[in-house]
Amino acid sequence: KTITLTEQQDSWITGQVDAGLYANDSKAIRDLIRREQERKFETETIRHALLEGERSGEPERFDFASFKRRKTAQYC
Repeated sequence: KTITLTEQQDSWITGQVDAGLYANDSKAIRDLIRREQERKFETETIRHALLEGERSGEPERFDFASFKRRKTAQYC
């Protein structure tokens, strides 16, 4: 594959390689793509969880003291 970078992008990639963060341009670009793929996956996972929460209905009141009593009775 051939890609075209702006001068600023090329300079940034070269700086990353020169700083020793990557062995070459290709490894730097592959890492950027991998990170973007991970970020999108995480975003979609969160979005899915939020939609699932919204579809689950109205929230119910949570009584921590009652919950604690039930669990204490259950395990003690």
